[in-house]
Amino acid sequence: MKQLTHYDIENQQKQFPITIVCDAIRTPENIGMCFRISESFGVEKIYFHEDSPTIANRVVKKTARNTSGQIDHDTYKDFTTVVNRLKQEGNAIIGIEITDKSVAIQKFDFKQHDKIVLLLGSERHGIENVDLLDYTVSIPMFGRNSSMNVIHSLAISLYEVTNQLTEK
Repeated sequence: MKQLTHYDIENQQKQFPITIVCDAIRTPENIGMCFRISESFGVEKIYFHEDSPTIANRVVKKTARNTSGQIDHDTYKDFTTVVNRLKQEGNAIIGIEITDKSVAIQKFDFKQHDKIVLLLGSERHGIENVDLLDYTVSIPMFGRNSSMNVIHSLAISLYEVTNQLTEK
């Protein structure tokens, strides 16, 4: 067995009809990792709140590596406005959030949607207004803790979504 380097690997580059909306995520490391994970999984676009750290932030740059230049991104001022616009554009608005209506992520059928928005809430307060969401999915957990880092949740979610869409 030989461990491969970045130079040995050629990924099957593919873009999926997935948009990420980050609701009130303010930690530079989380912003940088959002770029990195989203680029790895072929996400089309990311939206950050205008008060989130920008790609000019040293920590965002370091964490994102060079992926911030490889994925389309924009900022928004008003959460409700951006979510409603994306909904009008035909996106299914899916929150990664624990609610009384959440479906375990592996049981949710992402293939039934042509365009998907995955919405991430802040670690402290969750998603600002869950009433704007079409669906919520949760990640089953088996330890005592009831939540995980927002970017870990995004990585797990993108893995499941892209697996399902690849099978489509």
